[in-house]
Amino acid sequence: MVPVICSRRRWWPKVATYIEAHREELDAQGHRLVVRNGFHEPREVMTAAGAVPVRAPRVNDKPVDPETGERQRFSSAILPAWSRKSPKVAEVLPLLYLHGLSTSDFGPALEQFLGSGAGLSASAITGLTAQWQDDAAAFNRRSLAKGDYVYCWADGIHLKARLEQDKVCLLVMIGVRADGRKALIALADGFRESTESWADLRRSAKRRGMKAPVLAVGDGALGFWAALREVFPDTREQRCWSHVAANVLNALPKSAQPGAKAALAEISGAEDRRHALDAVKAFAADYGAKWPKAVAKISDHVDVLLEFYNYPAEHWVHLRTTDPIESTFATVRLRQRVTKGPGSRAAGMAMAFKLIESAQQRWRAVNAPNLVALVRAGARFNNGKLVERPEEKGADQQAA
Repeated sequence: MVPVICSRRRWWPKVATYIEAHREELDAQGHRLVVRNGFHEPREVMTAAGAVPVRAPRVNDKPVDPETGERQRFSSAILPAWSRKSPKVAEVLPLLYLHGLSTSDFGPALEQFLGSGAGLSASAITGLTAQWQDDAAAFNRRSLAKGDYVYCWADGIHLKARLEQDKVCLLVMIGVRADGRKALIALADGFRESTESWADLRRSAKRRGMKAPVLAVGDGALGFWAALREVFPDTREQRCWSHVAANVLNALPKSAQPGAKAALAEISGAEDRRHALDAVKAFAADYGAKWPKAVAKISDHVDVLLEFYNYPAEHWVHLRTTDPIESTFATVRLRQRVTKGPGSRAAGMAMAFKLIESAQQRWRAVNAPNLVALVRAGARFNNGKLVERPEEKGADQQAA
């Protein structure tokens, strides 16, 4: 196959511009330091249309950076040095890996579409995880000063690593910015959702500039709530109804579970707090005599289970559960079933990070995103309705 000389309309003007910019730079003998010098050796680049042989123009450049003393070299944005895959193909490979395609299947599967299996070996795909681990570490070191997270979901996700005895416990925090958009706040490898693990994650976020969320949503894990009260004592608490319902049903016999499930839905889906409290009393009356432990899981935590009534009604569907985290990690569990679990804790965290990074592009904003800023500003809501705006609250305080 004859190599394709990269289009003059795209390549040569860039090369000519670079050479023209350095035409005045001469060596001691008066020779120009930057000149054209034929073409590089031909190479195949994997593209969506298949393997394309190319010959890139070569530049003989000898200028030296006066500050660093290093050689300056022409670098093409169209075809970086040593690149064997187009950006689109480079992006799709990790996504196919993360979404379940086994490393040994890349060559046979994609060769039919791309015409070649070059650069699709199992070792090449597996080598991507090293870069993902670096990306995850850099993500957890970034500044959070510019991100104002009004709502925060937190949960611990457990994955089994093949090469280690203990399960991987990923501590995940996803937040809602003041503009209503969802974003990953932090992802860390914890130890069984302990208080200290959660506290370390919270302290790290606070050191990097994170403001205290107005409301945090999580399950009944004592470690998370103890850490929250230590680091962000002013943040309000909302327990996840999905976790609570599962815990209540586990404390009941199977014959009683269908009726109890409907009764729990009556509580969490009530139109206001008063009707929810009435539904709690009805649940206690129906099940308290025979299964007091199941009823206690609701009656002992009524305040934090019904906290969402103090926020906009449009946001209730988002605030009642940690489903944004659970639904995101469904793809992590899919990949785990294919690979029988990640090979190590570091690989498991890197896999989860890249999956969330990919899924984050498809997350939709919360309902009525304009109301999130009002929540941050201190507006007061009663049973989902706005009863006091921030400016009105400030005027009342000044009058007092």
